Amino acid sequence: MNDTTAQPALPDRLSVNPRSKFHVAEIFEFDIGIKVNGKERYDVEEYCISEGWVKVPAGKALDRRGQPLLMTVKGTIEAFYK
Repeated sequence: MNDTTAQPALPDRLSVNPRSKFHVAEIFEFDIGIKVNGKERYDVEEYCISEGWVKVPAGKALDRRGQPLLMTVKGTIEAFYK
């Protein structure tokens, strides 16, 4: 892979939701992986490395705005580029 663009540094807190103040669109141009307690998760909506949590959808439930209901999973968080 001869990618001429440099990958930006991953922030401490990042959200997939474009309405969030923690959403950084430039980072989502690359594939990102999240490990929670050493196991890779593919359904992470938001994470915070320093506080040690990720937010994942709680089943198929939606809130009144059509967004998935999120539950918090705590542990050791690691974000990386694939």
